[in-house]
Amino acid sequence: MCDKHETQDLSRRNFIKTSSALGAGLLLGGFAAPSFAASSEQLANGNIKSRGYAAFDNSGLLKPWEFERRPVGDNDILIEIKFASICHSDIHQMKGHWGAQQYPQVPGHEIAGIVTAVGKNVTKFKVGDRAGVGCMVDSCLDCNSCKDQGEQYCPETKFTYGYPDERSPTGITQGGYSNNIVVRDHFAVHIPENISLEHAAPLLCAGITTYSPLLKFNLKKGDKVGVVGIGGLGHLAVKLAVSQGADVYAFTSSKDKVADIKAFGAKVVVVNGEDAYNEHKSQLDYLINTLPVKYDIAKYASLVKPFGTYTQVGMPEEFSLNMNALALAASRVNFNASLIGDMQETQEVVDYCAKNNILPATQLIKASEINNAWQSVVEKKARYRYVIDASTF
Repeated sequence: MCDKHETQDLSRRNFIKTSSALGAGLLLGGFAAPSFAASSEQLANGNIKSRGYAAFDNSGLLKPWEFERRPVGDNDILIEIKFASICHSDIHQMKGHWGAQQYPQVPGHEIAGIVTAVGKNVTKFKVGDRAGVGCMVDSCLDCNSCKDQGEQYCPETKFTYGYPDERSPTGITQGGYSNNIVVRDHFAVHIPENISLEHAAPLLCAGITTYSPLLKFNLKKGDKVGVVGIGGLGHLAVKLAVSQGADVYAFTSSKDKVADIKAFGAKVVVVNGEDAYNEHKSQLDYLINTLPVKYDIAKYASLVKPFGTYTQVGMPEEFSLNMNALALAASRVNFNASLIGDMQETQEVVDYCAKNNILPATQLIKASEINNAWQSVVEKKARYRYVIDASTF
């Protein structure tokens, strides 16, 4: 659906042309006073003026909100957001399903846009670059997790929204349902020219969340990979696994998705409740479960071969699943859970999808349609990732 909207994206050439006033002045902390694109006004106190959609309580209803972001620091970049997509995690967190929240809070951690300012220490990006931001915006960058095991496991990692941040004028990080974002340069990735920003946005969470465990599977051609839950994450898991030569077995509760899932490349599609479900017990080498709701692990563990791998990536309410220890033990699967992916993997999945033309199925919406889109996500009506046109904030 995205190509016809690509004209809404300023090309890099047109962006630089229309933003020529920025120039070297955008190198913050240098000798020139900083300048900002029209959509990113710097206030007298150095803060960045922002506008977006925020939750004000746990009702799940979002409303327009104007707020301030922290100044662009020496190691930061400012991104003018072009597109931000909707993840079920946004809904869980804003509704307090994962614990009490501070409001107002702007959700959104699938973000794509254009760099409009860089701090004086930044060499990774320059003004005019296409950039994406996912689930993290800062960390210590010095601990073992940051260096070797994944920045998402660092005790000091700041996630993209709702996380305490003493530098933020609102006291917490604010996400991508907005016109701009300030982020540590390390936590932004380059978006290649041959993928639209609309297509790139969902890769920053849904893409990396499914790509990271697939990397660890070390798939071989013909390996049988199960994907449970074919929504925003699941449809990308199918496409990614197919691209690596796997035979994909998709499990869905939505009969009207079967044709789509087959078009994504799945070898077999099983609708929950069908007798065909039993035919695949102990048949899969690997399984990724993307369900964002509480369910019984044993049901799906029985699909995996003894000593096969079962990875949970969906995050349900209270982060809780039901587990029958005996049934899980009897299945003999290696059960684990995976948390997004590190920044190296995040850049890798964006590059991989751009190179191999692996694109999420998206539905472009205006900011005024966010609340209706959230309801559609909950009702399993999304096909398959809603992407917000940030020019409508």
